[in-house]
Amino acid sequence: MASRIYGWLDSRLNLKPVEKTLLDEPIPGGASWIYVFGSVTLFLFVLQAVTGMFLAVYYAPTPDHAYDSVRFIESEVTFGAFVRGLHHWGASAMVVAIGLHMLQAFLYGAYKPPREAMWMAGVLLFLIVMAFAFTGYLLPWDQTAYWATRIGINMVGTVPLVGEFLMKVMRGGEVLGALTLSRFFAVHVLFLPALIVGLIALHLFILRRVGPAGPWTDERATLGSETFYPRQVYMDAVAIFCAFLLVAAAALAIPLPLTDKADPSDTSFVPVPEWYFLFYYELLKYVHGPLEPLATWILPAAVVLVMFLWPFIDRNPARNPIRRPVALGAGALFLAVVLSLLGLSIKNLYAVPRADPAVARGKALYAEFGCAGCHRIHGEGGAVAPDLSYVGDVRPDRDWHNRHFKDPQSVSPGSFMPKFPLTDQQLNDLTSYMLSLKKAP
Repeated sequence: MASRIYGWLDSRLNLKPVEKTLLDEPIPGGASWIYVFGSVTLFLFVLQAVTGMFLAVYYAPTPDHAYDSVRFIESEVTFGAFVRGLHHWGASAMVVAIGLHMLQAFLYGAYKPPREAMWMAGVLLFLIVMAFAFTGYLLPWDQTAYWATRIGINMVGTVPLVGEFLMKVMRGGEVLGALTLSRFFAVHVLFLPALIVGLIALHLFILRRVGPAGPWTDERATLGSETFYPRQVYMDAVAIFCAFLLVAAAALAIPLPLTDKADPSDTSFVPVPEWYFLFYYELLKYVHGPLEPLATWILPAAVVLVMFLWPFIDRNPARNPIRRPVALGAGALFLAVVLSLLGLSIKNLYAVPRADPAVARGKALYAEFGCAGCHRIHGEGGAVAPDLSYVGDVRPDRDWHNRHFKDPQSVSPGSFMPKFPLTDQQLNDLTSYMLSLKKAP
């Protein structure tokens, strides 16, 4: 049946040349698992696009509703939390995949003539992926998103001459507010996807024109070649399936709790960026005063410029890493600095225990409403109602607690617990405190 449909389409659309272009491309030296990262990155972009479209159906890009719409996706929409998890962890996986793809191209000297333009397009793709991460970070409109974005925009303001102008363009005005959120949303879902699709097409076009670089030794490349289909397609498919399993497992196993709704007046809040920005976050701690522009824009601009122009900087014609000691040393030094800063940042973050402020407020509400008169927590309080010492383990469902506090009779028939006039914020805080009461830390 499938062959008949394909035959019918081929007779009208002449698909054989397309099939030959896509599947019969020769790979010097043959198929290899080291070549799978490009296809994995492309798949993860498609995954981001699909999950992003479903999230956009329920998302409201306004300060009044953005936070609540994300909470609605998490708690009310069928598979909403899973789709948001796929989108979140898919972003991390995409950063890893494109990083490994660029590392493989660097080690194999795949930026050497005639592939300079393909490397340069890849660097631009990497920058767009990071721009996706930055613009998407603001969209939940919680405290972390608001203050991390504010810090990022303020760093742009340190660029001489155009910094103030760029800040106003990014914010949509003088302050970070409704125009900023709508602008970031538009850039995230309209401008950047259009740019990345165009660059992916350009990257693939250049690849088809110049062909894969193949192994770094001419001896191995001359042993022969094989077409992209079937072995390389099989390897790419296995790698894509494994990547999806990892992302899906993270989406199911690791919750994505929101911090409090964005509060521009709470200047005491200290945001922590996503892991792929942590090395930069750590670098900023060591540069202060008049040297601050060195970290905020001079070094980043220099690194991006060197990466972009690297095919013209490295004039060594050899592709074998052993014969490129300067290039290999520069790459190793760059990775060592980035990974060291990342490791230091993670170590420092885990060394300082952080408490969710919503839990502290929920504990205060628990005392304010006199809940200890009926409930007991770790031996303190009354014994009239159920012991709440480990209620977070017994009842880990946030939605159940929300419904219980709104109307105790609806989930616990016969309960004598009265209804309390709780605002949405109080409801969230009290539920956060209940969920924190667990045996495990």
